[in-house]
Amino acid sequence: MFINGEWKQGKTSYELKSPFSGEVVAHIPFSAKEDVLEAIEAAKQAKVKMKELTILERSQILGRVADLFEEQLEECALILTQENAKPLIAARGEILRTIETYRFAAEEAKQLTGEMIPMDAAKGGKGKLGFTKREPLGVIGAITPFNFPFNLVAHKLGPAFAAGNTVVLKPASQTPLSALKTAEIFESAGLPAGALNVVIGRGGEVGDLLVTHPDIKLITFTGSLEVGLDIKAKSGLKKTTLELGSNSAVIIDDAEDIQAIADRCVEGAFTYSGQVCISVQRIYIKKDLYEVFSQAMLKTLEGWTIGNPAEETTNISALIQEKEAVRAEEWIREAVQAGADIIFGGKRHGSIVEPTILVNSPAHVSINCNEAFAPLVVIHTYEQFEEAISNVNDSQYGLQAGVYTTSLEKAFQAIDQIEVGGVIINDIPSFRVDQMPYGGVKNSGMGREGIKYAMEEMTELKLAVFNL
Repeated sequence: MFINGEWKQGKTSYELKSPFSGEVVAHIPFSAKEDVLEAIEAAKQAKVKMKELTILERSQILGRVADLFEEQLEECALILTQENAKPLIAARGEILRTIETYRFAAEEAKQLTGEMIPMDAAKGGKGKLGFTKREPLGVIGAITPFNFPFNLVAHKLGPAFAAGNTVVLKPASQTPLSALKTAEIFESAGLPAGALNVVIGRGGEVGDLLVTHPDIKLITFTGSLEVGLDIKAKSGLKKTTLELGSNSAVIIDDAEDIQAIADRCVEGAFTYSGQVCISVQRIYIKKDLYEVFSQAMLKTLEGWTIGNPAEETTNISALIQEKEAVRAEEWIREAVQAGADIIFGGKRHGSIVEPTILVNSPAHVSINCNEAFAPLVVIHTYEQFEEAISNVNDSQYGLQAGVYTTSLEKAFQAIDQIEVGGVIINDIPSFRVDQMPYGGVKNSGMGREGIKYAMEEMTELKLAVFNL
């Protein structure tokens, strides 16, 4: 644990094991109730120090954090291979994005402004001067998942500190090492003691304390729909930003280079074994393109390697827990029993699931309706573009969708009619850069990430009026 600038051991601990090898990686302290309360109090007391920092000082701290991550990139990437079995090439990619996220935060710290209000536009406003300013909320409770434990933490901490808040961070219990490494880097970068506190434990214990404590002014959460609904029910009037589930779809209506699209769909479906919020899970392709597209996907997958995440050539490794691999295997079996066909993969090896492509899967089975978070993708064919849009919208989720088309008219039709937070034209729904607004509709959540947009969520608007 890291509380009020000090490293602490808990009264109890647990063994953190590698999802790939099962070997013990570290012994991690559990945070007791008193630890969480101490962390919240430390963050509350540090509010004054954070608010007193100039914008330049906050920006410089975030810039130094980015520099330190750059210096320690390989060490951080290896932490990912150990604690969440992310293949090394993908792990390095996450750290590069983490660096970029903190650099964006350093820049956005300087852009947090209010606006002038034309008071005399109203009859009673003559002789009045009005303006707004944005002020930090205070203490932010951040609850983060296992799949991008450096970069998704950066999407909580970067905007929070850029806006002058303090944070109590609860990382996923499967990936605490990345959060503790992040705390170490912030300490080295000169963040005031108490501004960042890291507590570790089960969501039902540690998380509930954060969600219900009156001194926590906002909960920012990335994770499952079920937990998100629980947070919303318990948080009362507390502000919440929830990035929840997805079963992202891509429509392929027309294409100049079908092999390039197949390459991107393979990447979107199977990178980090599909454990990505905007992983490609459903593909809707025009019927006359299906044969050439499916063969192109199979050709790409022939070059993919399953194995040890710490090896340079590995593309696919273990899921975060073997029970998730068992669930994915059950989903495959369910789809096949309902009439689906497997055209690639389909087998489980312990906690590893082969990249799996299914076709002819009925709409009601889990792979179509729920979030897989595993290397599973299903291909459907269609004849009319409107049919494809309707199928994409036939989901409880709405995070992002991709549409490949050479028609500008169809591109704008998709943007207008697809019910998601982001429509990506001529690319997969898995596309994300870290300064863009990111979030969904329906059961995919509420609020937006992306540094500028998260800072708006993490501040409150104050009005000042002068009587001249």
